Amino acid sequence: MPGEVILAAPGGGCELVVDPHEHSAVRQAAEFLAGDIEKLSGYRPPIVVAPSGQRIAVRLATLDPARPVSAAVARARLGGQWEAYQVLTEGATVWLVGSDFRGTAYAAYTLSERLGIDPLYLWTGYAPTVHPVLALRPTNYLQGPPTFRYRGFFHDDEDILPRPFDQYGYPLENGTIPLEWYARYFETALRLRLNQVAPYVRVQRYHEVQKLASDWGLFYSSHHYDILLSNPYGFSRFGLGAARHAGTEWDWFRNREGMLNFWRGGVLENRDVDCIWPVGLRNTNDYGYDFPDGMSAAERAATYQEVIATQVRMTEGLLPPGQPAIFHFTLYTEMLDLYQRGKLDLPPNVIIVWPDNNDGRMRALPPGPDRWRHGVYYHLAYYNDGDPTMQVTHIVSPATVAEQFQAIVKAGATEYMLVNVSELRDYVMEAREIAEICWDAPTALPPGPPDAAAERYVAWWSREYFGPAAAPAAERTYQDYSQLLDRPTRIWQGQTRVLEALDAMDRKFSGGATKSIAAATLSALEQREAEYRRAFADAARAAAAMTPAQRQFFFENAELGLRIDWRQTQAAILLIRAAQSSDLTQARRLCFEARARLVTLEEEIRRAEHYPFEQWYRETWIRRSDAPSNVHRAYHRLEAFLVTNFLKP
Repeated sequence: MPGEVILAAPGGGCELVVDPHEHSAVRQAAEFLAGDIEKLSGYRPPIVVAPSGQRIAVRLATLDPARPVSAAVARARLGGQWEAYQVLTEGATVWLVGSDFRGTAYAAYTLSERLGIDPLYLWTGYAPTVHPVLALRPTNYLQGPPTFRYRGFFHDDEDILPRPFDQYGYPLENGTIPLEWYARYFETALRLRLNQVAPYVRVQRYHEVQKLASDWGLFYSSHHYDILLSNPYGFSRFGLGAARHAGTEWDWFRNREGMLNFWRGGVLENRDVDCIWPVGLRNTNDYGYDFPDGMSAAERAATYQEVIATQVRMTEGLLPPGQPAIFHFTLYTEMLDLYQRGKLDLPPNVIIVWPDNNDGRMRALPPGPDRWRHGVYYHLAYYNDGDPTMQVTHIVSPATVAEQFQAIVKAGATEYMLVNVSELRDYVMEAREIAEICWDAPTALPPGPPDAAAERYVAWWSREYFGPAAAPAAERTYQDYSQLLDRPTRIWQGQTRVLEALDAMDRKFSGGATKSIAAATLSALEQREAEYRRAFADAARAAAAMTPAQRQFFFENAELGLRIDWRQTQAAILLIRAAQSSDLTQARRLCFEARARLVTLEEEIRRAEHYPFEQWYRETWIRRSDAPSNVHRAYHRLEAFLVTNFLKP
């Protein structure tokens, strides 16, 4: 094609040009781009500081009066914008130009995606098709600033990730996670044009993690109780209180200077990286602060205001010259009511962050413009002791995301967005949807009903990841998924019935009074099982048109969550029939048929556990054996019943 630029061909290809004065985030983007071109063509372009004149030059350049760029670069439209960029072909040069260093980096990541690199490849397992000749058509692509200014992933409850194990073979709750796993998160965030990460919860921290994030162009932040990035969880557990001369009491009224010392330590440890600083007052775990008995709401509000104002002043005084002081205050649980009743008056440079209800629906949003900037804290994943089901598979549907973010954008809460994605792998579908909305909400959420935007996204996702032949059936499978797993508890509905049926069987074999299981329960399970069979008919049609890699990802992303409940629903039906049977031989046969369904589920779980996700769904400190979310619980309980009643010597 006339005007196309050859980036790679047999025997050679382009070079990537990065001025030595560019930010490290631009240099890292060039490293990723070089690796991407190599994956696509087999040729790895060198990274040089100036054009050689011997090759096509791909120039990564941030607007700077001291450094020349092409006259065709849209300076007037890029200049002064936040993270805007341009991709421009001009003769033997490809210009990747940003209004700031992040914009330049995003231009490189955009080029990689357009060439054929999946931004989620670390989680989908997709390898790009190799082309000996890699050509870029004539291009002049201009991208304005994003809808959300700060936007990123919160990697909460990293219980599955590699870490030291205890004597019983369980991951340590407070272990240290390898840097390579955080690098996976950070690369994914950048490829999705996010600019913030919150990579810690209850693990031991090491500065290389947040330094890597900042060097790559990501703001380092954290959740609502990690005040000033000080790691209150480690106040006594990791000896941080003693190390920072903070005393032994987490008490603002009796140990004010000690707590300030503790928070000061967080600022001093992180002031060399780009941060968004959480402010507020909570406990050393994720609970509300323990105020003295009898304190009124007004007194508590006054305390919050005093603490936050002090934190802001202290941080501003500790940061190096030129380092921006960015703060956020999340209205989580106890703070939301105080704020809505007008009891909190916060410094004007603190971003007010509105939370959802932990299940993907906003509790509240700003009622109208005021002197503060507003943002949101959103959950795709969530762990709760009583109902930890959102730690297993994606439950918040694309339709819910579209509906909620349409309201968020309308309310103007677009300064900040942090989404809880847990270990990310199980939440990539909706995580990408949110990233697209945060980057360009008018395109991702056009005027009209949010359901239409969600349907368009699911249709696009199905084509993008599974190809046009498989897309219609894949799209129907995702619709089935959202209907059958329309709330977190649904994924364990079958298991609950298995355990109830086993209780009835235990009473039956012990000679106790048998409590009958309602006919309506069995009927409802049979109806649900029929719905699953229809869903898996759609899934089978989709899978038949996929490549092996597509089938594997489709299985993990669209089928496994359904199978967890489907197999246990099947087992529950068989066990209820066994409990109702007066024929011992028939009851035994039904019990072993139920066991076969749960054995199949174990095999299906193992199918999803492959490099680098070995033992991903094993029991951990979150999926412990006494928790209702433990996928092995029904299986082990049935095994014990069979051994006791049918396999005795």
